[in-house]
Amino acid sequence: MDDCLFCRIIKGKLPAKIAYQDDLVTAFHDIDPQAPVHILVVPNQHSESLAEMGDADAESLGRVVEVLNKVAEQEGVAASGYRTLVNTGPDANQIVMHTHFHLLAGKPLGPMLSAFID
Repeated sequence: MDDCLFCRIIKGKLPAKIAYQDDLVTAFHDIDPQAPVHILVVPNQHSESLAEMGDADAESLGRVVEVLNKVAEQEGVAASGYRTLVNTGPDANQIVMHTHFHLLAGKPLGPMLSAFID
């Protein structure tokens, strides 16, 4: 989608600090981090939310999990722990309508995040 912010980042049409990219998934640093390490892991194929995804997306969703672990290792937070989060739909405060997974780490995060993230 030409008007999707994340699609434009994936295609290199918008600048981003890319942590990882392959043919299925792109990971990049959030521009408004809510933790010392805040990276978004995004399937390259556009879907508006996790609710739209199904069996046909199994490979890319599996790759998302692999990349979350890989990026946590790269960032040096795998051993101390990290949080993964997916906001699905407006009531969950999903702002960018492209399925994405947040990786948050780098400090103790507590039982809940104090700030909303998209």
